[in-house]
Amino acid sequence: MADWVLHVDLDQFIAAVEVLRDPSLRGKPVVVGGNGDPTERAVVATASYEAREFGVHSGMPLRTAFKKLPDAVFLPADHGLYEAASADVMAVLRSFPVVVEVMGWDEAFVGASVDDPFELARSLQAAVLASTGLHCSVGIGDNKLRAKIATEFGKPAGTFQLTRDNWVEVMGHRPTSALWGIGVKTSRKLAELGIATVTDLASASPDALAARFGPRMGPYFRTVGLGAGDTVVSATPWVPKSRSHEKTFQQDLTELEDIRREVVALAHQVAVDVAAEGRPVVRVGVKVRFVPFFTKVRLMKLPAPTSSADDLAAAALTVLDRFEHGRAVRLLGVRAEFSEDRVEPTTSSSTY
Repeated sequence: MADWVLHVDLDQFIAAVEVLRDPSLRGKPVVVGGNGDPTERAVVATASYEAREFGVHSGMPLRTAFKKLPDAVFLPADHGLYEAASADVMAVLRSFPVVVEVMGWDEAFVGASVDDPFELARSLQAAVLASTGLHCSVGIGDNKLRAKIATEFGKPAGTFQLTRDNWVEVMGHRPTSALWGIGVKTSRKLAELGIATVTDLASASPDALAARFGPRMGPYFRTVGLGAGDTVVSATPWVPKSRSHEKTFQQDLTELEDIRREVVALAHQVAVDVAAEGRPVVRVGVKVRFVPFFTKVRLMKLPAPTSSADDLAAAALTVLDRFEHGRAVRLLGVRAEFSEDRVEPTTSSSTY
């Protein structure tokens, strides 16, 4: 038997849960987000495959989604419903003799020692469908990174295997943005160094990457290009590294005093979550989305760990002062970070 990492990803999860609640939605373009009112300011939480065909996707303003697809069914987000559905799926996965590492509502890594990972993948899919009515795609890999990327090739409701043996064949010619953990901005910066494809990144100079991205992230990006990743799947419960709240305003905020008042209110909401966590905060961040849709985030390290609502509010106001004000504001957010250690990529316990 061999050790495998499987990535289980529920297909169009939120939209699929809404279809289970109301079967009449099946086959229709469904868009979930905000209060379900496309005239209000909010973003798309998820869109069904039928809606995605018209260019509607997660993170898109609801108003934009409505312009693209006015005949779609717009629904409010129901977090409690999705949490319950997710818990049901994870319970099904845990019923197998595997290790399950939950990554979010709609995805989990599964670690297993089996002769045939495809047979296990199909068994997981069948069990999830039979118990919950939800379809999932499964990526099979020899580490987490390859399993995660493999899932995209298996969608929808299929399987795909990505290992060291077929990594170059499948991924080598693809853009660096196809890699897990490398977004559009990083991909653009890599292109400025003449690194366009995954193969380019795998063969790039670690020193050149370190000079551009720092001594940790630069070389790490190269290991991602090689397909390296963590092989350990852990059942240890996920512990949040931060708590945050944000608010989209239906009318733009133009007065600094109004902006400050809203930031204080958000900081106090965050403080309630912090108190429930029972862990002190070491950093506070503020997110500001200016009109028309220009977003900036600022962070500061606190002089000492704290759980005080007043301290968090004061810190948030200090961070707010670091922004250049003058534009109207459409969204504000406050984040409190618990851990003193930043989340850094690691290549320990990894495989190429």
